[in-house]
Amino acid sequence: MTDGSGTDESRSDSDPGQTGTSDTHEDGMDENSKQEQLDEVRETPDGETLTTDHGVEVSDTDNSLKAGERGPTIMEDFHFREKMTQFDHESIPERVVHARGTGVHGYFQPYEDPDLGEYDDLEELTKANVLTDPDQKTPVFVRFSTVVGSRGSPDTVRDVRGFATKFYTTEGNWDLVGNNIPVFFIQDAMEFPDLVHAIKPEPDDGTPQASAAHDTFWDFASLKPEITHMIMWVLSGRALPRAYRMMQGFGVHTFRLVNEDGDSTFVKFHWTPKYDTSQLVWDETQKIAGKNPDFNRMDLYDVLEEGYEPEFELGVQIFDEEQAEAFDFDVLDPTKIVPESEVPVRPIGKMTLNETPDNFFAEVEQVAFHPGNVVPGIDFSNDPLLQGRLFSYQDTQLNRFNSANWDEIPINRPVAERHNNQRAGFMRQEINEGKVSYKPNSIGDDDPQEAPAEEGGYDHYAEKIDGEKIRNRSESFQNHFDQARLFWNSMTEPEKGNIVDAAHFELGKVDRTEIRERMVYDLFNNVDHEFAKRVAEGIGVEPPEEPGDEMPTHDREDSRLSIEQRRDADSIETRKIAVLVDDGYDGDHLETIQSTLQDEGARVKLVSKVLGDKEAENGSTVAADKSHVTTESVLFDAVYVPGGDHVDALLEQGTARHFVAETFKHKKPIAAVGDGTELLEAVELPGVDVANEREGVVSDQGVVMDPDGEDLESAAEAFVDAIARHRHWERDPTEVPA
Repeated sequence: MTDGSGTDESRSDSDPGQTGTSDTHEDGMDENSKQEQLDEVRETPDGETLTTDHGVEVSDTDNSLKAGERGPTIMEDFHFREKMTQFDHESIPERVVHARGTGVHGYFQPYEDPDLGEYDDLEELTKANVLTDPDQKTPVFVRFSTVVGSRGSPDTVRDVRGFATKFYTTEGNWDLVGNNIPVFFIQDAMEFPDLVHAIKPEPDDGTPQASAAHDTFWDFASLKPEITHMIMWVLSGRALPRAYRMMQGFGVHTFRLVNEDGDSTFVKFHWTPKYDTSQLVWDETQKIAGKNPDFNRMDLYDVLEEGYEPEFELGVQIFDEEQAEAFDFDVLDPTKIVPESEVPVRPIGKMTLNETPDNFFAEVEQVAFHPGNVVPGIDFSNDPLLQGRLFSYQDTQLNRFNSANWDEIPINRPVAERHNNQRAGFMRQEINEGKVSYKPNSIGDDDPQEAPAEEGGYDHYAEKIDGEKIRNRSESFQNHFDQARLFWNSMTEPEKGNIVDAAHFELGKVDRTEIRERMVYDLFNNVDHEFAKRVAEGIGVEPPEEPGDEMPTHDREDSRLSIEQRRDADSIETRKIAVLVDDGYDGDHLETIQSTLQDEGARVKLVSKVLGDKEAENGSTVAADKSHVTTESVLFDAVYVPGGDHVDALLEQGTARHFVAETFKHKKPIAAVGDGTELLEAVELPGVDVANEREGVVSDQGVVMDPDGEDLESAAEAFVDAIARHRHWERDPTEVPA
């Protein structure tokens, strides 16, 4: 594994910031025990002799054993049979959902004395050491994923993103299995098979792949008003994350924290990225899918291998039974959030991602999550979707691995010791000694013993339950449009425009008029009348004349729901910047801006028509990182054009002009100095005056220009500020470069 720099120093004892330190806690557990456990099964074949699976050295692995040079293959060829059998059986069933994903290692550490308002510290709320001990670094493995598509689908589709974290705690594994959207499509797990069947490729022709834009999904959605809130999130930029390191994560459900006295409070879990929450735009995602369908996966690995360590802050919303009863929604309803305006998110710790996997299949594909994997101090609520997942995930792993022993695979195995009476089954890896595999027993002194709750044994919260067996849904689950309207009200105007455009695309691909009409009249018109009319006008539906009967009248909003309003634009660390160069570039222009960007933590890549060394006017050279044919503006966060004689060549390159025009279209920052502004002038950026007679540094709608090229430091500073904003939505969406 690498620590981000391509070395194995991540497991050395010299860096206290890595999971690889060898500090031992009072309970005797080594914080690096997960890595040591993986080291036991890790193999590096460099310089070794090729053998069969049984250790027999192989003399020839290219030719099967035959009866003569042109004769039939002889089946006594044990090496051929073993090699081919392994190949034929090396696949496991694909995940039904979340098939397309990637994973990385890291660690989690609680903050010292987290501020929890009325509570002195977190130990008042939970006995979970993983959340309360600031001296403990807990190894984690995080898997990010799309939901709908197959394992071979693109990364950048419009979809929810999975955000699943496996904590290898000293008390056992805790799996926080969440998404990058805090609510869900349905309220009861009984509906989950129908949801997935509807959104998956249609069964008669197997299309479309990794897309919700088809009749069966919107037919289902139009008949399920509870889905409305989730649809608003999916149509927004939340479903098009710029990068895995730039999206929030949520536990979705309401859980419980339980303290040593058995007292319980409700909790919602939130992950907040260090690198801010940012989105792609729809046109970008389509082009990225063709240019680099592995965009998000490769981006995450590239960032780690270049030495960066993405971080996520874990926060909690804490509320008790009395507060829950006072809300105008049901906290057990997974289609609802607890607004941060009502219950602020309290930061309690930080997760650092710092190591890529060594083997994608063994770690990313074989990692298996289960929301029922909790530790003492964390318990469940009666959320009916969560309750169903507690069955479904275990059942799913039995299907994928064809064994109940999936938890013995190294990536799934806890660092905490395991002692139980399971002894057999397919894929068993432990070798248990002794005669006893039952309880109670006298032969083995009745071992292994139960651990009383006061000594660390898991003890469920003693919730009093009294009711009749019924198939029904609580009346408190019936308010389907209030929070959908809250979400719409909280968006900026550009974000609202993106939601409308997304609805036009999604519903525009629905053939059946009655489905489109139901979405407009029965769902969207009960969220916001103007929203419904704007959608209707783009999909061939007569706009509704009056608001829906169930449309809430409130105008509440919460800026924390908006990507743009919650942004803290003060860093460009890990942003990827393209510099267009060719022979004859100005060396000072390149070096000054490039060094400033790199000092700010950005990743600068030189892009030219062809690969190879490019010579500056002063005779120095640089090597191009990418060529026009292998890259595209959609793979970068901004573009810079230095001055110099090379601009004459760039002006003749349609691909260079297109690079700038497309960057502008996607509302990303652009900078040019000296003669480089001539390329911007040739592209004719709408609404931006790039005339060379302008003096000094000018920043206009995220386009930074220094025509004289005499104030490079100011130009660099303005460019950094423009990049930090990420998107410049003030550009007129109706005007794009020709």
